[in-house]
Amino acid sequence: MKKLTKESIREYGRIIQGDCFGPLFEKMQCIEYPAEGIEYVMSSKALEEETIKQKVEETIYGGMPVQIGYCIGKNKSLNALEYHRSPEINIAVDDMILLLGRLQDVEMDFSYDTSRLEAFYVPAGTAVELYATTLHYVPCAAKGDTFRSIVVLPKDTNQTLAFEVEREGENQLLMAQNKWLIAHEEAGIEGAFCGLQGENITFL
Repeated sequence: MKKLTKESIREYGRIIQGDCFGPLFEKMQCIEYPAEGIEYVMSSKALEEETIKQKVEETIYGGMPVQIGYCIGKNKSLNALEYHRSPEINIAVDDMILLLGRLQDVEMDFSYDTSRLEAFYVPAGTAVELYATTLHYVPCAAKGDTFRSIVVLPKDTNQTLAFEVEREGENQLLMAQNKWLIAHEEAGIEGAFCGLQGENITFL
């Protein structure tokens, strides 16, 4: 596992400096862990308090509208990898582990060897921008069984598709708006393209 530094993460993204996310940590303290599994909320009114959201839009996304949500729960396994046509910001509320890869290493048949992934330990309070070419998915818990992460993406990312998709080529991976996903067969994700080969990496 790699220690997260400006140099170690540079192939996949960058550490975002500054304190604009401070108020979000306070709001996350009021959000309870689900009893089981993982809960993902793509847009949270509590986290999108106007001044916070506007500051993120202006300072990081150049004025583009964003959504601020969270991913929280119990997870120790890889299960899948996704990518977007845009950067994603992950903010660790608890210490967590990110498994990251390069979109350029996905094969022509859309398979991907999980041995190519690199694991990064992300300390609580750290904000990481993941580039559009970075494969990633739900964080893994670094301490105990649970994790909390704030997720910032362009508005309407992960919304249900409003059009029919012909399941051929890269469209086989399209699961939602701005969301392409390659799953591991062991994860049993309904409707997902199972192209991850090798170990479904799990942290004990």
